[in-house]
Amino acid sequence: MTFSRKFIIAVLFALAPVTARAETVIKFATLAPEGSTWMRVMKEFQTAVETQTAGRVKFKTYPGGVQGDENDVLRKIRLGQLHGGGFTGVGIGQVAPSLRVLDAPFLFHSSDEIDHITKTYDAQFRKSLADGGYVLLGWADVGFVYLMSNTPIRAPQDLHHVKMWIWEGDPVAEAAFKYMQVSPVPLSVTDVLTSLQTGLIDGVYGSPLAIVAMQWYSKMKYMFGLPITNASGAALVSKKAFDQLSPQDQKTLLDLGQKYFTEKLSTLSRQDNTTSIATLKKEKIVVTDPASKDAAAQFENMGIQSRKSLCGKMYSAELLSGIEKTLADYRAAKDKKKPAHAK
Repeated sequence: MTFSRKFIIAVLFALAPVTARAETVIKFATLAPEGSTWMRVMKEFQTAVETQTAGRVKFKTYPGGVQGDENDVLRKIRLGQLHGGGFTGVGIGQVAPSLRVLDAPFLFHSSDEIDHITKTYDAQFRKSLADGGYVLLGWADVGFVYLMSNTPIRAPQDLHHVKMWIWEGDPVAEAAFKYMQVSPVPLSVTDVLTSLQTGLIDGVYGSPLAIVAMQWYSKMKYMFGLPITNASGAALVSKKAFDQLSPQDQKTLLDLGQKYFTEKLSTLSRQDNTTSIATLKKEKIVVTDPASKDAAAQFENMGIQSRKSLCGKMYSAELLSGIEKTLADYRAAKDKKKPAHAK
């Protein structure tokens, strides 16, 4: 064998391990169904990642809950079978319990308030997720959450006889329903539709978009028009998988995550929620309002009590009071900017 041929073979063998490591496939699961806005944006994100990393990083997605609910996905990530996912507050809370403050009942009044808090507390929230072993690619706001039932809800006492579903293992929802004096039926999110069909439950909660996408509305008659909370959402990837990427590719993922999840997906999801409310009304779902100002105040007070009850369990009293103060200041500043006739 000539020297030149030996040299070429040696170079090829030396490069082989580098080539093997060059392509990283991140397996990513979500409950969002195929064809949904979530998945359309996810595919745009995938394409952009693959293009901007020259194929070094690719995403393989598993939509529609085919990998199980969020607890199943987190378990599979721990086992190395998956590397990331799109999560609601329930899954986020398993990673960083303090972030469940974003789902605290009756905390937010508008989407811009949510954006203000996630921006203000960005570094703190990212650190909490990193401590739990995950990297935030971007926020993916699920939207405001409404109650649905087969009997009209206008005051807290109307809930007492509803067989209300609760997402199994969700302490925030448990606290909220406790103060509403509701004894819910704990189930995995993937079991809700079947349980509605069998009559095991006759009440659910969720964002309008989720309720339409999951077809839960087909078994419901009423929606309470006062949202009880906001449902946070995020695209997360395990820190272990993220740390295997080059600094350049890490930055690409974070930049594209901000663009496609925090900015684009959250905006589109909010638009979809508005459209979904219109869809529910077209499907003859009756939207009810609080019976009185007193009834609305009762719900608000129950929310205050339930979120305070989670201090020291999910998040600190300092974090909750800090966010409440930040929101109060934000609302006051916003109110000052309003024309006198609009106040």
